[in-house]
Amino acid sequence: MSHNKLTMTELTSCLKIIGDPTRFLILKLLEKKTYCVCEFVEMLRISQPAVSQHLRKLKDLDIITEERREQWRYYSLNPTSPYFPVITDLLQYSDDQDERYLKVIEREGLARC
Repeated sequence: MSHNKLTMTELTSCLKIIGDPTRFLILKLLEKKTYCVCEFVEMLRISQPAVSQHLRKLKDLDIITEERREQWRYYSLNPTSPYFPVITDLLQYSDDQDERYLKVIEREGLARC
């Protein structure tokens, strides 16, 4: 499968945004399913404004999409993003047994939206 090439500026912008450990963890979570902001707050144990800032940066680069369902906002990976192949390739190298990832996954389902 061939993909459009990214410029160095585009690629480094993407890597800068996803290079943040919390944002990369968010992407790792979104690799499996869609999440609401309140779920991220509970799972990541960071404030709602902090979660929103991370999501905004990912959304601004078109890496994730936002869907509104009533008063809630749900996020997922954007398969139409030019960065999608880069992100999915990098996520394949991320260990599903990573200690931080496993701790976050243990808290899945605790949020009551």
